Amino acid sequence: FLLPAALCLLTLLLPPLSLGAPISPAEPISQAYSLALYMQKNTSTLLQTYLQCQGSPFSDPGFSAPELQLSSLPPAAVSFKTWHALNDRERLSCAQGAFLALTQHLQLVGDDQSDLNPGSPILLAQLGAATLRAQGLLGNMAAIMTALGLPIPPEEDTLGLVPFGASAFERKCRGYVVTWEYGHWTDRAVRDLALLKAKYPG
Repeated sequence: FLLPAALCLLTLLLPPLSLGAPISPAEPISQAYSLALYMQKNTSTLLQTYLQCQGSPFSDPGFSAPELQLSSLPPAAVSFKTWHALNDRERLSCAQGAFLALTQHLQLVGDDQSDLNPGSPILLAQLGAATLRAQGLLGNMAAIMTALGLPIPPEEDTLGLVPFGASAFERKCRGYVVTWEYGHWTDRAVRDLALLKAKYPG
C-alpha cells in the first residue's frame, strides 16, 4: 500500500500539465525582430552586389527601376494609413505570404545567377544566405501566429509556371525585382515587428 501513497504524493508535488495553454508571443516576436534587424543590415549590400554583377544598364551609377514588378510577388509598398490600420492577423498574414513568396523567388534567382554569373561566388553566397534568412523569418512568423492563436495560411507555390525560355535580360530584371522587394519587405517586417513588440512586451 505504500506505492499508491507515494504516487499520490508525487502527483501533488508535480506542477499541473496545462495542455493547450497559450504560449506568450513575446519570445517569438523578439526572435523575429532580431532576425529582421540583422537581415536589414545586409539587404542593401545584396542589391548592390546583384546590380554590379549584371552589367549595363543594371551596373550603371544610379540605376533604379521601381516600376518593374512581378505578378507573383506582392509589393511591400503600402500607404501608412492602410499599414497602420492592419490588425494582428492581417499584418502577420501579409508578412508570412510575402516571405513565403520571397523564399521561392530567391531560390529561382539563385538558380538564374548560377547560370548567368557562375563566376560570382560572393553574389551566389549572398543569395543563398538571403534565402535561408527569409525561410527563418517565415518560421518565426508562423511561431508568432501560433502563439497568438491565429491560423497559419497553407504554403503555396507562389511562382506558378516559370518561363524557362526567358532571356538573360528578363531573368536579370526578375532578379532585380526580387532583391529590391526583399529589401523593402525586410524594412516593412522590422516596422511590423516593432509594433507587435510594443503591443506584446515580455
